[in-house]
Amino acid sequence: MLSLIAADHVQNPRRQGPLEGAQYGVSGSPGDGPYVEVWTIMEHGLIVKAAYRTHGCPSSVAASSMVCQLAEGKTPCFADLLTAEDLIVVLGGLPEGKERFARMAVEALRKSVQIEVKN
Repeated sequence: MLSLIAADHVQNPRRQGPLEGAQYGVSGSPGDGPYVEVWTIMEHGLIVKAAYRTHGCPSSVAASSMVCQLAEGKTPCFADLLTAEDLIVVLGGLPEGKERFARMAVEALRKSVQIEVKN
């Protein structure tokens, strides 16, 4: 069973994507099993917008919605420091066996904020 916080994110998802002109990160394979896609827009070193798309599992929707909500207004370092366990605590827990969706949401967020250095 979902916590009240997680259930609220499922019933009232926030920050659904995609975002045009945003950086992109994905965990899993869209169209082939569970996945989480995250788009972020950064300005002046901060994540000013974050949005997601996922395959629709309630736990995945809750984790993806919450990770985007948490990321806005933070630096990319936040994404590097955030763990799946942190996300699960903020959500008030996820059903047993669904923890992987928190890991996928965090991984997609991290990938979306990576900045490639070009020589």
